[in-house]
Amino acid sequence: MFTLTSIQQLLKRNISVELICAEDSRIHIEANNMGIMLHPIKASGYFHPVTTFKISLLIRNNNYSLVHTQASKDLWLLVPALFLAGSKIPLFLTKQVGSSIVKKDFLHNQLYRRVSKIFAISNAIRENVIYTTPVKSADVLIIPNGISADKFNPEKVDCKKVREEYKITHEEVVIGMLARLTPGKGHEEFLQAAKELNKEFNNLIYLIVGEPSRGESEYTARIKMLAQDYGLDNIIFTGFRGDTPEVLAALDIFAFPSHSEAFGIALVEAMAMKKPSVCSNAEGILDIAINDITAYLFENKNAEDLKNKLKQLINSKETRLKFGENARKRVLEKFDIEIINDEIFKIYSNAIKGK
Repeated sequence: MFTLTSIQQLLKRNISVELICAEDSRIHIEANNMGIMLHPIKASGYFHPVTTFKISLLIRNNNYSLVHTQASKDLWLLVPALFLAGSKIPLFLTKQVGSSIVKKDFLHNQLYRRVSKIFAISNAIRENVIYTTPVKSADVLIIPNGISADKFNPEKVDCKKVREEYKITHEEVVIGMLARLTPGKGHEEFLQAAKELNKEFNNLIYLIVGEPSRGESEYTARIKMLAQDYGLDNIIFTGFRGDTPEVLAALDIFAFPSHSEAFGIALVEAMAMKKPSVCSNAEGILDIAINDITAYLFENKNAEDLKNKLKQLINSKETRLKFGENARKRVLEKFDIEIINDEIFKIYSNAIKGK
């Protein structure tokens, strides 16, 4: 979805964009609905001579200024295609996730030599890329994912909609987390903290927003059973919600107990909505939240510390307001999609000019 958002931003700047994507994939369907120029392909593995040749014809027959891919696996298609087309246009790669495989053999050296710049979405990903690939550190830039600060704007979103839907009163404090229901997101610690907080407060409501990843419905059932075992009758599992800004508007406190993140986009969205947060001090989060400024950071995987930090925000509306203001200010300065794309466009322009 971030790829589609980036394409829309480029189109707004009157830059022509064409998308190569897997046929019948989610991005294919969504891009088609948006009217984006498409070239669907079939390429499930690494070596696809026919598809590579088709891409080389596309490059040869069209006046492209550059190619930008969102997955390193695509280099196995694009680098040979650019070679066959005799094209020397810049090739960019965005790394959204790290790799546990070191890729410094002869073939990977040939692939990565052709890449102009690599965009890493966080410092942790940048360090991983430098460690696992044969690229110069100067060619790996931190370009975080951005969000639309206009879409996630508390002044434009109905803060009562979701609270009224779930019959949450004005006096109740809503603590929520938005994440896929999958191991590593910190649901266990969140429920443990909620159990302890309920012993001290009687006006709390917890929202857990999200659906399981494919094949992980058993994990979801286990988390719901854990909530039941803890006697958390003040917790609401909403499932998937498409109205993220409205859901965030309903919260008083945002919890982000993830054990590790490439980049916590849900946290950025909450910050844009002026939500104070309690976050684990994990990779991919430290690039975003600032302790005692936009959030309280707690020790990763420590439910007791999470409970204590949440308690501080529950007890201080003044701190919640201060953190919320600081959070949106940070998003406007660092993570607004307009700012991110301004930076990307400058890099594009310099590469096209050979700088």
